[in-house]
Amino acid sequence: MTQAETQARAAAGDQPAPTGVQTPTRTAAGRPRHLYEVDVLRILTFACVLGVHTTSHTMASDDVGLAGLLALLHFTRLVFFTLTAFVLVYSYAIRPKPMSVFWPKRFLLVGVPYLAWSFVYVASAWLLDPGQRGDVPALVTTFATGVVTGTAKYHLYFLLVTMQVYLLLPAIMWLVRKSRGHHVTVLVVALVVQLVVFAGYKYFPASDAWLNGYQKQFFFSYVFFIVSGAIAADHADRFLGFVRTHRRGIMWAFLGGAVLTIGVFVLQMATGDSPYAAGTPLQPVEAVWSTVVFVAFLAIGAAWADRRVAGSRLAKVVDYASDRSFGIFLSHPLVIWLLLYGSSPLEALVPKPWLTLVTYLLVVVLSVALTEVFRWTPLSVPLTGRPSLSSRAARAARA
Repeated sequence: MTQAETQARAAAGDQPAPTGVQTPTRTAAGRPRHLYEVDVLRILTFACVLGVHTTSHTMASDDVGLAGLLALLHFTRLVFFTLTAFVLVYSYAIRPKPMSVFWPKRFLLVGVPYLAWSFVYVASAWLLDPGQRGDVPALVTTFATGVVTGTAKYHLYFLLVTMQVYLLLPAIMWLVRKSRGHHVTVLVVALVVQLVVFAGYKYFPASDAWLNGYQKQFFFSYVFFIVSGAIAADHADRFLGFVRTHRRGIMWAFLGGAVLTIGVFVLQMATGDSPYAAGTPLQPVEAVWSTVVFVAFLAIGAAWADRRVAGSRLAKVVDYASDRSFGIFLSHPLVIWLLLYGSSPLEALVPKPWLTLVTYLLVVVLSVALTEVFRWTPLSVPLTGRPSLSSRAARAARA
């Protein structure tokens, strides 16, 4: 067996890397290395998620510039699911567990926040609606519907799809293992399927009428991204090596992908689409653009990881942002809602399009502050998906 094969199998968790050989995923001692490049990818993606939601709530309906920005930012959900599959398969390959152990832990850290925040958003809307306030059966019905459909708030379907991926992990691992040696073929087939699905959603709306508007809530709407993330994790060493050695080419591809996406946006507006419809995320061009963004963000993360100085101020900031990112994701729509609710003083004071930038900065600051407060309470798991920093174990770890 060659050294490259040994390292590839080590990345897949089949065997440890030989001592003294450092790889993108293993230290010289053969231990799994923390993928700091993934931390950066996660931070950039969630920062853009905040950008999508802030922009969509603050832009004027005829602002073509911000609509074009939204078209570029709509990669977020697709990169999110690629990242989910990558981290899931990579982590499971390193430390395989019986599903009876794996599922409870994963669903605790994602399912509990999903339920908690679904209730927060449903109850908030219920309390502010004079027509429903006090109607407990309506609250229960709305909450149950929101949980089942992922519609309690516009971002929570991310978690609903994530839990579907968790349930499918045995099938995903089976596919990855059984198709080794044919992964390129699997990726091509998955991409073709994805393009057909997105083309149906975008250009042939009657084809998905049976989904009743719930296209984004199902894993099969993201099949290529889930499969590509899983296969990339199975080739983690080679894949992470590729993003390091081809960084310049990846950045050129990133620029080309942005030009292509804007070009399609402009063309679709010229043929009669509204700015929102022209930039919708469920369309074929987004499959290409989102894939390029995932690789480009990972290349940026790899550049950071290779230069990271442990214990430095910047390293601490990145570590902090990565740790809090999930809590920020969960809470930021609440912050947007509070900032823009009713006759918002913010909207009265700040003219468009500057309102978008100012709101975004406030959302970042306030979401971080809110998440930090939550992290120090006993409700940290349901509100941030992370153990409380005030727990006995956390205090012992800091000591």
